[in-house]
Amino acid sequence: MNNLSKALMLVAALALTGCNKPGSGAGSGGGIETISLGSPSDPTSNAYFQGSVGDRVFFDVDQSTLTAQAREILELQASWLQGNASYNIVIEGHADEQGTREYNLALGARRASAVQDYLTTVGINLNRMRTVSYGKERPVEICSIEDCYARNRRSVTVLTE
Repeated sequence: MNNLSKALMLVAALALTGCNKPGSGAGSGGGIETISLGSPSDPTSNAYFQGSVGDRVFFDVDQSTLTAQAREILELQASWLQGNASYNIVIEGHADEQGTREYNLALGARRASAVQDYLTTVGINLNRMRTVSYGKERPVEICSIEDCYARNRRSVTVLTE
């Protein structure tokens, strides 16, 4: 095994170890207090929100403009949030691995803001929302093909209390 392979295995092992710590998993936002998943059959649970409502929307390459499909999902999120007023949200903006770190952080911020702006226009109080950009730092998929890039160009709505 060469040094590069060993280094990659070490990085992967450290990343997986961090996923088991409370507050450090995907979607936790590093210090953001998320809630437990609950039951997918409970319409007031995080699991229901993620699975039935949809917690993410996707964007085209280098875009922060909401697609028609994204607006449909955000309408469902807004309806759910209006019926579950005890929850606040963190809107995470993400980008694919193409481009510089700085560019992707700015793009992620624009994507999160686009979601926040839309949710505000459909009646969600701005005080219940905050945004964060992770740029390309938290990919869902790591590979250099368009399908992976497309899954990483997203905004994720994370429920908080």
